[in-house]
Amino acid sequence: MYNINLILNKKVNLTVKKIILSIIIFLNILYSAEVQELPWPKGVSFLTFLEKHSIPQKLYFDLEKEDKELCSEIVAGKRFFLYTEDNGDFNQVLIPVSEDIQIHIYKDSSDIIKFQTLPINYKEHTESIAIPITVSVSYDLQKATGNATLAVQLKSLFRGIVDFRKMQKGDFIALKYTKKSLYGRPHGLPELKAAMVEINGKEYYRIKNNKDDKYYDEKGKGFSKSFFFKIPLTYKRISSKFTKKRWHPVLKRYRAHLGTDFAAPRGRKIYAAGNGRIEFKGRRGGYGNTIIINHGNGYKTLYAHQNGFRKGLKRGQRVKKGHHIGYVGSTGLSSGPHLHLGLYKNGKAVDPLKVIRKPKTTGLTVKHRATFLANTKEIIKVFQYEMKSENRKQATKLDRLTYKSEVKKL
Repeated sequence: MYNINLILNKKVNLTVKKIILSIIIFLNILYSAEVQELPWPKGVSFLTFLEKHSIPQKLYFDLEKEDKELCSEIVAGKRFFLYTEDNGDFNQVLIPVSEDIQIHIYKDSSDIIKFQTLPINYKEHTESIAIPITVSVSYDLQKATGNATLAVQLKSLFRGIVDFRKMQKGDFIALKYTKKSLYGRPHGLPELKAAMVEINGKEYYRIKNNKDDKYYDEKGKGFSKSFFFKIPLTYKRISSKFTKKRWHPVLKRYRAHLGTDFAAPRGRKIYAAGNGRIEFKGRRGGYGNTIIINHGNGYKTLYAHQNGFRKGLKRGQRVKKGHHIGYVGSTGLSSGPHLHLGLYKNGKAVDPLKVIRKPKTTGLTVKHRATFLANTKEIIKVFQYEMKSENRKQATKLDRLTYKSEVKKL
């Protein structure tokens, strides 16, 4: 059985490391006694996983705080790779915790179990497609791309402007979007860069401006609904910042912290960062007492390590921004009282402070407007080209259905 860590520790650049990681995984699939790609079971914690595979729980308790919290980011249904020896004993496992990083537990050359975090070497594709309506937007778009979420995103972009129920056969939609793939299957959710809807010959555009992540029409008029959250407590200091994926030059390893930690006295009140509905309330692994609020439009916030919850608070309850929900604590695995605040957009962890402190701009600045309009003209040219029947092409479809649960030794 090949050991990923031994090769990755050699002094090679990051690009080579990514290539080596992919090769090693492929070789393991070909020559190991058993490789299983499995969904993470519902209700199974990281500690339960260790116990099931006879791995000492000391491995977890000896981790640094940020790594312990990463273990709490594992969600049910997330697919992971488990490698075992000929006799069924554990060898190593790769567990994704975000779109960018994964947990790697492995046996070293001395059969000692080790823990590390590794980047996920996904591929990114950008596609521009045009689709004539034959049945409905949802049906035709899913048939062409194999992805149901694109129709949801499209309808959200044009809500209140376009009545998709009135679209008829012969109307058009055109999209430019990026998507990630891992081992030939979708990885994460696609991201719409631009969209056009044509109804009865009238065209409607929405184009994303990378400078502020908002959508505008072809003339630069803004349409994005802004979501502004408030910092949910009075804090002393920020004890740990959000880190998506960073190579630590001293530790020679990847570090990630998918949230912001606010140090505050035990018992201090915690408030909802925005309007929404309580999706989760209870214990969540190393996060301890945790509340998750769904704010709609793809946004969720997570409040971890609470000492306790506000009395009477229930799952499914709607709360408003500033509503008291709990108290600062250090439950779970925490080095001291603080609030770990996580923010997620369409299931992807984002830096809470970049959203909370985002300036309230009502439109494009003069500096960025010219660049945006120039890019928009190019996108419209591509859409018009794709709409011509002789040029029209279908989006690349990825394998979404076949999962190999076992690969036997050849």
